[in-house]
Amino acid sequence: MSSTELPSVPPANVLPKVAAVRVAEGERLRSVQLPGVTLTVRSRPPAREGLPPALYVHGLGGSSQNWSALMPLLDDVVDSEAVDLPGFGDSPPPDDGDYSITGHARAVIRHLDAAGRGPVHLFGNSLGGAVATRVAAVRPDLVRTLTLVSPALPEIRVQRSAMPTGLLAVPGVALLFTRMTREWTAEQRVKGVMSLCYGDPARVSPEGFRHAVQEMERRLRLPYFWDAMARSARGLVNAYTLGGQQGLWRQAERVLAPTLLVYGGRDQLVGFRMAQKAARAFRRSRLVTLPDAGHVAMMEYPETVAMAFRELLAEAGAEARGPSGPEPGSGAGPVESTGARDTVQPRGTSGARASGVRDARTLAGEDAGGAAATENVGG
Repeated sequence: MSSTELPSVPPANVLPKVAAVRVAEGERLRSVQLPGVTLTVRSRPPAREGLPPALYVHGLGGSSQNWSALMPLLDDVVDSEAVDLPGFGDSPPPDDGDYSITGHARAVIRHLDAAGRGPVHLFGNSLGGAVATRVAAVRPDLVRTLTLVSPALPEIRVQRSAMPTGLLAVPGVALLFTRMTREWTAEQRVKGVMSLCYGDPARVSPEGFRHAVQEMERRLRLPYFWDAMARSARGLVNAYTLGGQQGLWRQAERVLAPTLLVYGGRDQLVGFRMAQKAARAFRRSRLVTLPDAGHVAMMEYPETVAMAFRELLAEAGAEARGPSGPEPGSGAGPVESTGARDTVQPRGTSGARASGVRDARTLAGEDAGGAAATENVGG
């Protein structure tokens, strides 16, 4: 083994015991054994039986807990599950060590196929957004709608603040970083992560910060934590270089499901200007831009994201019903792409300054500053 590579990870059945993962009120955790991978799934009981299923996919270094603020706001419209990707949260590493976008997408697809929950309302943030895009492109039968919060889709001009994360993909960097930060406390690490991911870290409550520190302490005891981070970062960078039908932007163009795009104006990891390209790429998209949000809008402004999803759901349901009414048991259901794209302001938005109602084709012709300067309402 090269001295620049992280040590190999022991099998899941001999991993050390660590503190239990936090489970918020109303949530349940279960372990799902699938071919080649074991996934931890976080769920909430729906307000009533028969609601359409939803699946949430977190980003690099995150976990299913990243969706705990949003899920309860949607209990009355979807039956929610959030997955810990292999090697993250409470899920052990994949048997084959495959942390590529395709590997993560395969794990999501295997879970949906095994559970028989498809088609689902699929959510993804950051790395999870890239994973969800690939799932929606290659298995359209599994996806009713697609909601992407700051999806990690390829950028030519990467923000300087995102470069350290990308450097994790370079062999040896993760090991070097662990040596350089050996004396850092969990509190210091969490403050660093929050300053990078939040538009305003002051929005995090003392209780939320304490829970994040406890989770960081738990993760640092896992022998595969940095390996999963480095290999997933490498898988994301590799996906950025793929061309042809495997390219993420090409796959975005193939997505048939109605798509909600959420971008933060203070995002230090995904360029705000990418909102324009995404609005053009996805066939049937609605774009919500939150100038005060960072990389994790569903954690910073869950009410705004929930409202935007409800409007997507209502629109998709109206189109699915058509003049003859809804098909029995169809939920929102997938709808055919019409090519229309809208930039929307969720009605009644509070706490976040979202962009005003604009036609996405107009927005796509402006620079990022023009997008952020659209009429601000609420907050």
